Amino acid sequence: MLPILSLQSFFCIPSFPLSLSPPPPTPPQVFSIFAFATCGGYSGKFELSVECKNRSESDLSIEVEFGYPFRLHQVYFDVPTCRGPSERLFLEGDYSSSAEFFVTIAVFSFLYSMAAMAVYFFLMEKYKENNRGAQADFIVTAVFTFMWLVSSSAWARGLSNVKTATDPDNVKTLIPACDREENRCREVADPVVSGLSTSVMFGFLNLVLWGGNLWFIFKETGWMAAFAGTYVPSGEKPPAPDAFGQQDFEQGGYGQQDPYAGSQGGYQPEYGQEGGYNEGGYNQGGYNQEGGPTSFSNQM
Repeated sequence: MLPILSLQSFFCIPSFPLSLSPPPPTPPQVFSIFAFATCGGYSGKFELSVECKNRSESDLSIEVEFGYPFRLHQVYFDVPTCRGPSERLFLEGDYSSSAEFFVTIAVFSFLYSMAAMAVYFFLMEKYKENNRGAQADFIVTAVFTFMWLVSSSAWARGLSNVKTATDPDNVKTLIPACDREENRCREVADPVVSGLSTSVMFGFLNLVLWGGNLWFIFKETGWMAAFAGTYVPSGEKPPAPDAFGQQDFEQGGYGQQDPYAGSQGGYQPEYGQEGGYNEGGYNQGGYNQEGGPTSFSNQM
């Protein structure tokens, strides 16, 4: 039986009849899909207007579209100069590295979750053998937890820069015609970046999910019992019966000196020079000093 948040709950596979199983928690596949879908599938735009003193040269609807992977320095748009032909401008910044890194971690975590689910279905005995499956699962989960922390933090910073670079108020500073007082520049529509903010939220949610699962997988690895000195690998053979007998014989006292053969309260018969027993209960052919006769002749 696997813990509630380990591999079993990770992939929503109950180990008892479905009619008795509680609603399983949301698997990481769903959060991973939401993470890379909301970031990798994003496409947005904003709109500006430039009203020149000469109205015929004005452009009241300048649309600027951008999206994943957010190489904004390659996004261009045409604006009027209010003094002749229009000119082409580019946005500033390249934030593709953090966005692509975030999406890559989301995709690989999804693929690993699917592969681990297949292992649970078809190779569960191998997974439990010597706890090697759980140990490998723990290591991979720890790596993904760290990757989610790094990628989510990097993408959160990158998203902040994307919002700044696509803010119409900041883009107006790139238009030379807007620097002259006789012209009027204003924003018509702001970009909708709520989907990108959701991707960051799902990134840190994946971090909590994978990180919280580490403890439950750790309990399956057997390392905790090994640290306590009570863990015996399932593949290890027990000692032979004669080894147990030898151990019990040595530790149970059978291999020690016989107490009746010792000098402390024991019986050590020893013939003396005069035919009697010495120091073992008889003395010089008679009884010892505890009130008995001292010689055979006295007894007669």
